[in-house]
Amino acid sequence: MRLSRRALLAATTAAASLTSAPPAHAAQPGRRRTGFENLSASGYAQLSGRRCGIVTNPTGVTRDVQHIVDVMHADPRVDLTAVFGPEHGFRGTAQAGGSEGRYDDPATGLPVYDTYLKSGRPLADIFTASGVDTIVFDIQDVGARFYTYIWTLYDCMEAAQLAGKRFVVLDRPNPVTGRAAQGPVLHKEFATFVGRQPVSQAHGMTVAELARLFNGEFLTSPVPLDTVLMTGWRRSEFYDAWNLPWVPPSPNMPTPDTALVYSGTCLFEGTNLSEGRGTTRPFELLGAEGLDGRWAAAVSELGLPGVHFREAYFAPTFSKFQGKTVGGVQIHVHDRLAYDPVRTGIALLVTAKKAWSGFGWRADNWIDKLTGSTRVRTMIDAGAGADEVVAGWREELTAFRRIRKHYLLYG
Repeated sequence: MRLSRRALLAATTAAASLTSAPPAHAAQPGRRRTGFENLSASGYAQLSGRRCGIVTNPTGVTRDVQHIVDVMHADPRVDLTAVFGPEHGFRGTAQAGGSEGRYDDPATGLPVYDTYLKSGRPLADIFTASGVDTIVFDIQDVGARFYTYIWTLYDCMEAAQLAGKRFVVLDRPNPVTGRAAQGPVLHKEFATFVGRQPVSQAHGMTVAELARLFNGEFLTSPVPLDTVLMTGWRRSEFYDAWNLPWVPPSPNMPTPDTALVYSGTCLFEGTNLSEGRGTTRPFELLGAEGLDGRWAAAVSELGLPGVHFREAYFAPTFSKFQGKTVGGVQIHVHDRLAYDPVRTGIALLVTAKKAWSGFGWRADNWIDKLTGSTRVRTMIDAGAGADEVVAGWREELTAFRRIRKHYLLYG
């Protein structure tokens, strides 16, 4: 990928973006604020005189777990007139692949519009019909390309541009740090709602940084964008450093520990193995009927850094192998700094295929949508080891990292 003219412009105007909130480097020791906290502290200056709608879900909460829609609706300084719900819905009642539809929120009376699987002109028409002039986005991400909320962000930015709306992103921490981008980069011919654009599997960015990347590299025409930054966030920090409440962004993301492994083990959605849905530890428990302790032994022999693998047996309450006892592994991360979730996910795929004769890819080759090309599937089928597979995306990852660095906002 080549750095665009807009990227160079964005790099020279970074200072303007930072005026939305106090620069991270200027924070007092121990003083941390999310984008919403900085917006509120400013008296909602960025929304003054604007008729606003907000794209959010249950993660849009304050430190005392009030939902920001309830807070803003009750504040006379904000003209909040609409809510836009993503996958799982505004209040989070829908499972994976579902949404809440169009309704009026019982708590506030605000109209709630459904954005799930809507993009382009149809979504722009929803924004127009809502009567807002500014779209606000505040959703907790988990750092993986195939987590759909970042593509809700992309789709809403594109639709806002088409509808002539202003766009404001309220930033929150990347819970698994922003240290580095890892994994394969999506090839455009494999673009879906689990990956619209060429981004690495673990992107190592915040939603405000991603918004700037989308605006500078991928949108045909940029949207008028304002980013309200965090104060005090460092790229090396995990979620627990902030003492923020964790609200599950989706039903199968119950803890920050889930987010830590997700960018690697979500790949098992593309196989006939259970990825742990229907258990209390989704994406940490993996297994299938017929698997036993040989898998845990095989992957443990690789000596992957920062992680142990325990032979495990479980019975999912829904999804794959519902009500059946399956064997497999539980992932136990003991050193978060050393752990590489994407490489670990690949190693688990390679060893599962060798340990279980029943191993198979989903018939629709969903694994290609998750990894962003046919490379991972075809290399594993050809007998490649984990390190060989990882080496296969090195060049494209290096190119993405060069582009990514122009949109980073924190040290």
